Amino acid sequence: MKGSSRTLYGQLLARSLIVLAALLILIGSLQYFLMRGFLYQNQAETLEAQFRSVPPLLIEEWRADTQKRAAISYEAIQKTGARQQANTVSSDANTDELGSSEMEPPLPPGQREFLLSGLSLAAIHPNGEVDDLNAQYGVPAPILSTSQQRSLAESMTRPSRNLSYVLANDANGNEQLVVLRAADARMPILQIGIPTEPIKAILWRQLGIFAALSVAALAGGVALYRPVLRKSLVPLSRMVNTVKDIDAGRLNERLPDQQGQAEIDRLSLSFNGMLERLEHAFAAEKESQERMRQFIADASHELRTPLTSIRGFLEVLLRGNVISEQQLHSALRSMHSESERMTKLVEDLLALVKLERNPEKQFTAIRPAPLVEELESHLQILAGDRIVQINTAGGKTIQVQGDADQIKQIVLNLFNNAVQHTHPLEGKIQIDLSVHGDQLWLKVQDNGSGIPPELQSKIFERFYRSDQSRSRRSGGAGLGLSISLALAQAHGGSLELASMPGEGSTFTLVLPIYRTE
Repeated sequence: MKGSSRTLYGQLLARSLIVLAALLILIGSLQYFLMRGFLYQNQAETLEAQFRSVPPLLIEEWRADTQKRAAISYEAIQKTGARQQANTVSSDANTDELGSSEMEPPLPPGQREFLLSGLSLAAIHPNGEVDDLNAQYGVPAPILSTSQQRSLAESMTRPSRNLSYVLANDANGNEQLVVLRAADARMPILQIGIPTEPIKAILWRQLGIFAALSVAALAGGVALYRPVLRKSLVPLSRMVNTVKDIDAGRLNERLPDQQGQAEIDRLSLSFNGMLERLEHAFAAEKESQERMRQFIADASHELRTPLTSIRGFLEVLLRGNVISEQQLHSALRSMHSESERMTKLVEDLLALVKLERNPEKQFTAIRPAPLVEELESHLQILAGDRIVQINTAGGKTIQVQGDADQIKQIVLNLFNNAVQHTHPLEGKIQIDLSVHGDQLWLKVQDNGSGIPPELQSKIFERFYRSDQSRSRRSGGAGLGLSISLALAQAHGGSLELASMPGEGSTFTLVLPIYRTE
């Protein structure tokens, strides 16, 4: 027994959950990256706003530190031979520094620590050197690469709705969000940064909440979707149970056409159509088998009669009794007649088999009127004392596609049938050719006893005789009309019967007209 994962219910449930999980993962990923970008951008704008709150005194302290470093450099130069010039420059710088310091006192350390606590602040010189201005009170400032400095510096010169920032690691390995801004003309660029750990903590917390909600949504989806899915598959389960009950003996059963689902309804219609075709096929097969059994029985019966006659005459001859020459010739003529009749029966059976194989047709354009006229003398002989009338004026120049010998055979078979059902002296047989639209009609009409309506559907069956009292010696084997119908259909036409009891019968060969234009 196959597992539930092999069932349609299990597959639909599993695939639906997979799709739902994939959508939740996609939504969670988009939410994470969008929120991450939003929080980073918001933090960058907050840092840029903090640039404006940096007191000017802090900038002045940074300038004083710069000038002191310059003074130390000048002293080194003075030791190498330029002391006087360096003293002059240093004196002027100290004078400016003192004047500036006197104008505004330095920022107290407590206030500076309060303003820049947890931040990194650095100055970037034009030569690329970086001075960490807040390592004592904040966090170490990360050293940006040349490309990062260039990228942020270019972003400061072009107008943009979003503030540019970069992520860089400081000396302790901690990631910081860094922005750049110009302080004033004498101090080109200041770098300020903040650790990203608090932002990441917020992101992971939000992601954990979303994951918990997603798991709850999946569990709720399973609980709600299973009964809905099971109910949706009820029509399909009903179809499966119905199909199980159908076998070769119950092909007449049908599935409901309307079950509330378009796909199931189409499947029901298709399955009903298949059942109908199977029912017809089984019925046709059963009928074919029955006809085959009847055919074998009839053929055996028809062949047994001449064989019995021939065997009886041979037994008489083999006894060695003295018989007259006249009796001998009579027996030989009877055996010859029976052998001819048996040969004709076998040839007709072979002809039917060939026609049923549907061989390739090699028809040519022929005119039926001359063919019927050629048979007139032969038909007069077959008719004996019966009256024969032939009228081909209605289709004198009409052409059809066909085989001349086969059309002659149809005419002879129909004429022989008329001869066998009419009175030897008062019988009248008439052959007419006429045109009706795109069809040529060849009628063979007699004034015989006619055929009852309930027997007309069987008249073209093999070995069938409407007059069961008629002997086989005077009548045919019952294959002539079957062969004629098969030949007519092979020519793309048909063979129709119109008959009334006591008023005779009319067989009409209908053939499509062949037009050369």
